[in-house]
Order: sequence, then C-alpha cells, then structure tokens
Amino acid sequence: MDKLKNRDRKDPKGLRNLWGLFIKFTKMEKYDLLEPEQHYHIYNQGNDSINLFKNEGNYLFFLQRFEKYITPVAHIYAYALMPNHFHFLVQIKTDSNEKTASQAFANLFNSYAKAFNKQQNRSGSLFRRKFRRKKIGSQRYLENTLIYIHNNLVKHGYSNSAIEYPWTSYHNYLTIEETFINKYAVEWFKGIKKFKIGHE
Repeated sequence: MDKLKNRDRKDPKGLRNLWGLFIKFTKMEKYDLLEPEQHYHIYNQGNDSINLFKNEGNYLFFLQRFEKYITPVAHIYAYALMPNHFHFLVQIKTDSNEKTASQAFANLFNSYAKAFNKQQNRSGSLFRRKFRRKKIGSQRYLENTLIYIHNNLVKHGYSNSAIEYPWTSYHNYLTIEETFINKYAVEWFKGIKKFKIGHE
C-alpha cells in the first residue's frame, strides 16, 4: 500500500499511463523501411477522404508524375487509382534505398498536390500524412497483392471488373506496347492466361 501511495505522489497525473499510450501509438505508426530489392504494397488516400482525382486530366497527370519520379527508384508492377485513394505494388531497385525512395515518393505527392490545389483553387494537405507501406515477404503474398490492387475498384463499387476500369495497370498487361509497368509479374502466374484467370 505504501508503495502505491509513493507511486501516486511521484506520478499524480498518471504520466506513466500517458507515456505508455504514447509508446503504443508510436509503435502502431511505425513504417517498414524501403529496402533495396524488396517488394512493397504502398497506398494512401485523400486527407479527410477527399477526392484526389476530379477529372480525367488529374488521373493522366498523376500517372505522368508517377512514371517520372518512381521509375528511377523502383520497378512498378501494379497501380490502381480511385477517386479518393490509390494502391501501388513496387520493388525498390538495387541502387536505391530508404532515403532516395522515400524522397521520390514525396516528390510525386508534393508535385501532384501543388498542381491539383492550383487547379482546384484550394489549399492545405491533399494526402493523409505519411504514405502507408507494407513489406511483402512471400511469393504468394506478392501475387495476392497484385490481384487485390487490380480488383480493389470492384470492392469499392467503381466497376464490375478490372478490365472495365481505366485507371489501373491491369490494361498494361494486356497490351504489347511498352509502358512503365514491369510486366515480369506475368511470370509469377506462369503466363498471361493464368494471370487473367487469377483476376476473375
């Protein structure tokens, strides 16, 4: 009992509990480092869930900036752009690292936000804080993430299938034209036929 009283005198406002909550929150907010040769599922959404894309030009401009800033630091296997959020599947290149890769993504988001805010006559943050990233640790997880990204629009009711929605990388895999998408992902499914079946 005396020990409890002494503890309360030293910590009358429950600062220890507050510190514990802070530590817990900090751990929840930890992000995987962007390491060379590792695959990541990267995603984020508009601040307060506002729409990031208002028209076709916004989508096209974002993709142009995506190619410009991200292809130097990462192989891009998939993307999906929806009105208020996006998903990417990337592999950080061998000669890149956390600093250069994170800066590239920051440049992408800052460049787009600046142009979007000017066009829409708005100010303030466009994206929610730091972009989310999940390190992918297995081949199965990698394949499932690619399919998840291409079909995410169906989950949110934007289309009935990936092939009907224009703002994903799924279409890049169905064309013989060269794009900034790394189509090696087809080999994960042992060919384009099984790649398509995997998305059904």
